[in-house]
Amino acid sequence: MKWQIHILGGLLLLLAIASGKKYERCELARVLKKGGLGDFKGYSLENWICTAYYESGFNTASTNYNPPDKSRDYGIFQINSRWWCNDNKTPGSKNACNINCKVLLGDDISPAIKCAKRVVSDPNGMGAWVAWRKHCKGKNLSKWTQGCKL
Repeated sequence: MKWQIHILGGLLLLLAIASGKKYERCELARVLKKGGLGDFKGYSLENWICTAYYESGFNTASTNYNPPDKSRDYGIFQINSRWWCNDNKTPGSKNACNINCKVLLGDDISPAIKCAKRVVSDPNGMGAWVAWRKHCKGKNLSKWTQGCKL
């Protein structure tokens, strides 16, 4: 009976991680602001929201496989397993955020925020995100927090 409870608990944890959470724009804005991303390293809150939208569609369960280097991107910010997290699949992972990539797929995005702060603290800044370079950099981003009552 005891082992059945452990198995059920493990399955529920996997289900919670697998399902993730799809944020609404203003809901995400509030969470990111509370997490300290408003003007972190000189990047406005709108930059972070724009990046999350184009990286994951605000979905914490989002993943993407990158065939050239056999890495994967995880979570709301699509944090890469080659450099930032460890998924036990990517050869030569640096794991600079010292985190298991699966943690980035859950409803609680505080680990993703912490790792994103680490990423943006490197010399590339938000340039580390292709989506930011293509869709957000140098653009008027005011629409991302419009009407959010922050």
